[in-house]
Amino acid sequence: MAVIGYKRVSTKAQDAQLQGDALTEAGCSKSFEDAMSGKNAERPGLLAALDYMREGDTLCVWKLDRLGRSTKDVLTLAEDLHSRRIVLRILTGTLSGTYSPTGEGKFFFTMMAAFAELERAMIVERTRAGLDAAKAQGRTGGRPTVITEDLLTVAKARKAKGESVSAIAKALGVSRATLYRHIG
Repeated sequence: MAVIGYKRVSTKAQDAQLQGDALTEAGCSKSFEDAMSGKNAERPGLLAALDYMREGDTLCVWKLDRLGRSTKDVLTLAEDLHSRRIVLRILTGTLSGTYSPTGEGKFFFTMMAAFAELERAMIVERTRAGLDAAKAQGRTGGRPTVITEDLLTVAKARKAKGESVSAIAKALGVSRATLYRHIG
């Protein structure tokens, strides 16, 4: 009867160290990891963990939303684990403890999974609203351009004289791609 950990971060830039430490402290003998959004149904780390596990094992996650963001997917996964006689253990959050798919336990689990999905939808909505508000104020995201009006004028003049884009880019200290984006 093994305790198997599963950790997930949404992007490769994020670090799963906190989750990993908690899983180790919980006694996980092996852990699987994904670096992708929980809305993705095909998560190789989770699929490998599920394939690795046997009856009597425990799947341990740091928090419910690490399993997924869709209520349906989380419930389907929890039911699948239960039918295979694999225990689901959640270390932190409102649902910390062992999942019980009967009566009040199932109801509470369903509600918390729904709240996790709602939270994700609200984050997406707030992010979009913030980006739209910034755009309306004339602000755009991303890195600022290195091409000023003066540099663009110089680049166009040199290009008109027949100088290569590579030579112009090198002389102005910008990449060829940046120069191509601005002078075509």
